[in-house]
Amino acid sequence: MTQEQHCVLCREVGGRLLWQNDFVRIINAEEPNYPAFTRVILQAHVKEMSDLAPAQRQALMDFVWLVEMVQREVLAPAKINLAQFGTMVPHVHWHIIPRFSNDPHYPDAVWSQPKNSVTDTADTTHRDYLANQQKMLAQYEAALINRLKSINN
Repeated sequence: MTQEQHCVLCREVGGRLLWQNDFVRIINAEEPNYPAFTRVILQAHVKEMSDLAPAQRQALMDFVWLVEMVQREVLAPAKINLAQFGTMVPHVHWHIIPRFSNDPHYPDAVWSQPKNSVTDTADTTHRDYLANQQKMLAQYEAALINRLKSINN
């Protein structure tokens, strides 16, 4: 089997598809505690950013920054986390995660131990946080898709 056949991001969309062209696809990562967690995934199987030509690196980052800008404009988060690991999935992709002071992990990484309860149904702080995020999700995704559609494919 080739690397591409083993790669989950070559075989699967990687979340709920919001938009794509021949170069990238942009998905909602469907993380339950982070409804607007977005990934920009390179369509080609490439392991490292430095394997891309400089113009490709710039073009990829332009998509990452566009997602960040729309998140900031629509969601008004306390902070945006950008991450590109690829240790578990060695295929170039970026995580763009809007962070809020009342999210379960804030200010720690979303993969850390939660500071706020995420399972206690009596925890109104978490329920209110998620309800607000879900309300804003459709507006964020519509704005993002609108901006992406204006890009020359």
